[in-house]
Amino acid sequence: MNSGIAEKAQLLPPITLEEMSCIKLMNRTDTKFVATAAQLHAFLLAVQGKYFIQEINGNRIASYHTTYFDTEDYQMYHMHHAGRKVREKIRVRTYLDNGDTFLEVKNKNNHCRTKKKRIPISSLDTLHNEHEAIIPFLEKVAWYKIDEINPVIENWFNRITLVNYGKTERLTIDFNLRFHHLKSDGHDRLQKVAIIELKRDGNVPSPAVDILRDLRIMRSGFSKYCIGSALTNKNLKRNNFKERLIMINKMENK
Repeated sequence: MNSGIAEKAQLLPPITLEEMSCIKLMNRTDTKFVATAAQLHAFLLAVQGKYFIQEINGNRIASYHTTYFDTEDYQMYHMHHAGRKVREKIRVRTYLDNGDTFLEVKNKNNHCRTKKKRIPISSLDTLHNEHEAIIPFLEKVAWYKIDEINPVIENWFNRITLVNYGKTERLTIDFNLRFHHLKSDGHDRLQKVAIIELKRDGNVPSPAVDILRDLRIMRSGFSKYCIGSALTNKNLKRNNFKERLIMINKMENK
């Protein structure tokens, strides 16, 4: 998947984190699209003249490691699988390029808006030792206490972040996804699938929407936590993800 992506990323004008500070979008609507490698290459060419690309220390492709938490009986996973609009995800995310690590809580309400809250932590390994900061944080923004949840699955991926010229939206493109389930010890990876996520505050016009439609890149819900879990833990209920899993399998085996 990396082949050619780095070259196409160099064709877009850069934007710094400081210049992006006005578009945090911590309370937003998210729309996800699933693309093949060929579609992603075409998309990166088509957005020229409409989008900046985030650049940090000369790097335009970032690397991430994320660990998701859940209860012993997978309450968060099952709420998503059941189609509950109001749901929560708790994760620790590390930005591998600089080592910054955050405990993050994402809540989706019944209006399909996502609120994300986070605090910096030293590392995943020290999470349970940082109670002075973590306990009040979770009490304020999460449904669960720290002793009610455990790490369940981890993933690694690369990300490109685009910002439209009007600075009203962000597009993230995730690829080279790898999963490891910490309970089942199952592993899987997606080498030919990219997840494009449009993040905007409300329904503001987006140049990307027309491009995605023209390239026949289909809108599709895709939770890295849920899909990764379904791929790596065969004991989990997965009926409602079957259509997406079949689609992903077809894309991977083209």
